[in-house]
Amino acid sequence: MQVLYNQNNMFNQFRNKFPLSDEKWNEYISCFNRIEVPAKTILLEEGEISKKLFIIEKGCIRVWFNNNGKDLTTQFFFENQSVASIESFMKRNPSQVVVETIEASVIWWIHKHELDKILEEIKEIPELRDRLINMLFQRTFDYMKYFVSFIKDSPTQRYLNLIQERPQIVQRVPQHYIASYLGVSTVHLSRIKSKLVQEK
Repeated sequence: MQVLYNQNNMFNQFRNKFPLSDEKWNEYISCFNRIEVPAKTILLEEGEISKKLFIIEKGCIRVWFNNNGKDLTTQFFFENQSVASIESFMKRNPSQVVVETIEASVIWWIHKHELDKILEEIKEIPELRDRLINMLFQRTFDYMKYFVSFIKDSPTQRYLNLIQERPQIVQRVPQHYIASYLGVSTVHLSRIKSKLVQEK
């Protein structure tokens, strides 16, 4: 009963976006499984084929890869956001990234074959299908913006963008992960922050 309560509590916030019968809605959300994991839990290893999509009830997750021994963070995810190695999940290729918790987290996951069945059932309703895809993969659509900024902007500007657009990263994520995300060393990040304080 507690699992059912948690499930309803977690997914009810999305209920009004999907015009489904209660029976069908409950059938779909019953496909999700709830887990509680400590910080630094690896949810997906590099080279592993992604078979699960995660939705965060509580906590923080980062996606990163190893570049010649250097840890490079590409994305952070927080409450009510979905996470997966999308290319691996959709195309069944070995994942190029690691998915790891930063904080102790409560996570819901759905297996790919269950999600595929849901998408197959609602494919005749384009609006419903598109809403589901947008909800599940919303952060993936933001990745191109990050990629362009990484090429175009200076590290200082990227940090300012982070403060303005995603302040919870600055508030909740350890500095060495933020430095990894910005593509700088922790020493360089400290200099950026000191310079910005002096300029105020």
